[in-house]
Amino acid sequence: MESLDLWPQLVALGKVVAIDLVLAGDNAIVVGMAAAAVPLAQRRKVIFWGIAAAIVLRIFFALITTQLLAIIGLTLAGGVLLLWVCWKMYRELSTHGRDEVAPDEALEAPDVPAAGGAGAVGTGAAVAAGATTVGAAIWQIVVADVSMSLDNVLAVAGAAKDHPTILVIGLVLSVVLMGAAANMIAHLLHKHRWIGWVGLAIITYVALDMIWRGSREVLQHTAWLFQGA
Repeated sequence: MESLDLWPQLVALGKVVAIDLVLAGDNAIVVGMAAAAVPLAQRRKVIFWGIAAAIVLRIFFALITTQLLAIIGLTLAGGVLLLWVCWKMYRELSTHGRDEVAPDEALEAPDVPAAGGAGAVGTGAAVAAGATTVGAAIWQIVVADVSMSLDNVLAVAGAAKDHPTILVIGLVLSVVLMGAAANMIAHLLHKHRWIGWVGLAIITYVALDMIWRGSREVLQHTAWLFQGA
């Protein structure tokens, strides 16, 4: 009987680990592509602040997860947001990662001229009409980090459901992976594309489940609007 009781938690843990792996790798690639578009001497700074922002935002959203989930309609909105993430992941996987650049690859990519300089073509994200400024690159990453960190936390919460211990493990794991292994995961996902497809399937399932549960939640709390109709 204990093994039967443990099975739902193991399934939830498996989903959470897959989600954290895929989204940490995806976030690292965003950082790498933005870094590849700035001059070589400034790329380490962009990568550092990009990953630091992702870690801080994941910690912030993790700390307020309970309050977030208490907001009526956020589960539904989070499910819709995750579907958008799934669509972007599908397009990336379909192109076989041709334009993906991991952070360490950004450091090895050809240099690009300063913004406004002569055109040059680097690897992946390098721009054709001069490099992006450091400030613009960091801002681009931070904006992406806000969305991706929120996506990560909501996806983990959606997968963990009624297993608070799995939720905590998933949130801590998302922070650790982003801080310590994001670059390695980005390479892993690029080399073994099937991991990305498995992650995509799991996140799609979680998104649809969140939309279903969120819709029921919204209907339950708005039923009184139609009682007098």
